Amino acid sequence: MTARVLGPIGVDVERGPALLSAIDAGPSLAAHRSRHGEPGRPQLTPLLADLERVGLRGRGGAGFPFGRKLEATAEASGRPYVVVNLSEGEPASCKDAALALTAPHLVLDGAVVAARVLGSREVHLVVPGTDLQVRAAIETALRERPDERIGFVVHRADEAFVAGQATAVIELMAGRPNKPVTSWQPAAVRGHRGRPTLLSNGETFAQLAILVLHGVDAYLAHGTPEEPGTALLTIHDDLGRRVVEVPFGTKWEAVLAQDGVDRPVLLGGYHGTWADAGELRDLTVSRAGLGAVDLTLGAGVVLVPDGCPLTFATSITSYLAGESAGRCGPCRNGLPELARALERVTSGIAGLAETERLCGLVERRGACAHPDGTARMVRSVLTRFHGEVERHARGGCSYRRDRIGRSA
Repeated sequence: MTARVLGPIGVDVERGPALLSAIDAGPSLAAHRSRHGEPGRPQLTPLLADLERVGLRGRGGAGFPFGRKLEATAEASGRPYVVVNLSEGEPASCKDAALALTAPHLVLDGAVVAARVLGSREVHLVVPGTDLQVRAAIETALRERPDERIGFVVHRADEAFVAGQATAVIELMAGRPNKPVTSWQPAAVRGHRGRPTLLSNGETFAQLAILVLHGVDAYLAHGTPEEPGTALLTIHDDLGRRVVEVPFGTKWEAVLAQDGVDRPVLLGGYHGTWADAGELRDLTVSRAGLGAVDLTLGAGVVLVPDGCPLTFATSITSYLAGESAGRCGPCRNGLPELARALERVTSGIAGLAETERLCGLVERRGACAHPDGTARMVRSVLTRFHGEVERHARGGCSYRRDRIGRSA
């Protein structure tokens, strides 16, 4: 069944097996409690054991083990903060917005559970500043929980690709520009106001809530023995833009629109990696399985462009070059040069060697992950579609077809 999320987000949200299992009943606290019950008051040590057993990883780009982050926050000096990042700077990602609109109390339950086991007094929620629907949904949900003995603070993030990065969120909360900065310690050790800060995205807290509300066995009922649970995917294909929840181990051909696996696919969003046409046919939704063939699931963004992957990657690179925080040379100067070099490759005016050289120059030299992620996506398209690069150099394109369907 599909629930339509109306308004500027404009995505279809399909009912799923766990996080999205109750969206038909609406986002109210009463509907949420009727489906999921009360989370109780778990203790830190048993909760860490449960997290280890189900192998819960953060649902952002890095996929860091959530239990390890929770444990590091608990062991650090000072009363911790809990931060739910719903800002989604990646414009192609809608999963946290979908959760905020259809299941906000699942996210809030996860944040409250984390705050209780850490002894935190405040939960901070970072929402996209320009998305009034998400902000209104969270504020409505908070008004339904007046008896919560934890303070909630809502922050509005800038509309910028890098605004959702962890250090940019900490800067925003401190009242400074919402841009990433160099940090020598993780937020779990030294974050907001110099205190340990548990910062994760909305889906990760919702996954924590599902584990606590329904128990380990119910969590293990989805996915595979090696990768239990489910993942939210924001898919852009011939069926439109939609958010779906799928168990790990689901075949890609069951997720994408018809013939989607037979076309180039960008996995993991604008900082992701490219799968060649047909490459996903024998693969499943699996971080480990994708990693084994140099692909990444990232934050679950899946893009199936209707046309040439080189042209699509060039457009994305130009966009990313304009999204620099402007705080370091590799990003401020390197990314625009990289975008121009890739444009020359796509136009068939050479530039391949220069593009590869620039990828090497910007990697691991920025204040944040933006140049690394951009270079990863560019390297991936050049590697996966090397034959297409050569075709463009000869003035052709496999995806440019004449009226009778022949390749140029």
